[in-house]
Amino acid sequence: MTMEALRRHFTALGFADVETFIASGNVLFDAGASDRATLERKIEAHLHRALGYEVATFVRTAPEVVAVAGYQPFPAARIRAAAALNIGFLAEPLGAAGTRTLMGLSTDIDDFAVHGREVYWLCASRQSKSTFTNVRFEKLVGVRATFRGANTVARLAAILDRPPAPRRTKR
Repeated sequence: MTMEALRRHFTALGFADVETFIASGNVLFDAGASDRATLERKIEAHLHRALGYEVATFVRTAPEVVAVAGYQPFPAARIRAAAALNIGFLAEPLGAAGTRTLMGLSTDIDDFAVHGREVYWLCASRQSKSTFTNVRFEKLVGVRATFRGANTVARLAAILDRPPAPRRTKR
């Protein structure tokens, strides 16, 4: 799906200030006052009706995205030395059993940290050498997730953390 088509779907749902961010399925929007779970269900139901297939949706507020981007799950030197740091967004916190299962996937290449509703995956080598995948994670842990590169999340946070532009008034 094009990002323009995705933007139109969110506009059709009545959200304001809708914009997509790179070709990754990230959508920035103003929903007014609604709780996260209700928004996720509303978006998922609309996209399922419109597209004919399920689309897992993970909603975060602007302050939550900024906090996720700023969280340091590993020492800075390890992050700099790694090939990639990815952040997995979950619908709900992982819980103790899920965390144990995830940590059991750690290898010489892959290390993990859990914080709130996010999983941080540090990949020391090229990701193609890793045995970790989103599908494997979802199957073993039993939760839906979507992963984004830490640089993508940092870029989103930078957009969301700046003050809104002043609105022009007609004179």
